[in-house]
Amino acid sequence: MIRVFIGWDDREAIAYHVLSHSIQRLASEPVAVTSLRLSQLREILTRPRDPLQSTDFSFSRFLTPYLSGYEGWSIFMDCDMVMLEDIAGLHNLRDERYALMVVKHQHVPKQTVKFLGEPQSKYEKKNWSSVMLFNNAQCRALTPEYVNSASGLDLHQFKWLAGDELIGALPNRWNHLVGYDPPRKDVALLHYTEGGPWWVEYKDCAYSENWHEEHKKTLHSERRRSRV
Repeated sequence: MIRVFIGWDDREAIAYHVLSHSIQRLASEPVAVTSLRLSQLREILTRPRDPLQSTDFSFSRFLTPYLSGYEGWSIFMDCDMVMLEDIAGLHNLRDERYALMVVKHQHVPKQTVKFLGEPQSKYEKKNWSSVMLFNNAQCRALTPEYVNSASGLDLHQFKWLAGDELIGALPNRWNHLVGYDPPRKDVALLHYTEGGPWWVEYKDCAYSENWHEEHKKTLHSERRRSRV
């Protein structure tokens, strides 16, 4: 069973459902998808909202190992994405030498404001935490107590690990930053980090056709289910 945790923000519910559908539609193995909704984590994630966080799942993502019982491997990903390949391909990249595996972007945003007027923070290892392959047993430092008290930078820069040598590198095609990374034909996972096609302002952004096509398939699936 491949365990996937996806960040949830009420403002981007449609993005979550399209991503989830794309994962399940293309998967060759059983996949369990869990949404990290703050309304379902009230007893676990008690920290107040940070003025610098741009989404509801800025910190809840780091509860993935805890919610997995610190066993096996789990994948976290932001909701503003769409899968283009079988997620088993990502899951099969896990390497026991590492506690965590990410795409090691060199990402320095030019903007200071993101979608919906949210702040665009600049920091080292920017967007590394948007797709994470957790080796859960090696991430026991991520207790609810730590996630509730650690600074945003300590969490997103992986200061909870003994060293950066415990962070393995994933191929860039498993977290392609739309609008930043050069276009390529072998993209496996698109990340609309600046704003996705579900927003009117970005409906024609790069790779928008991929998202719109998956959205149509998601709606078609729902219509078929309602007729049944």
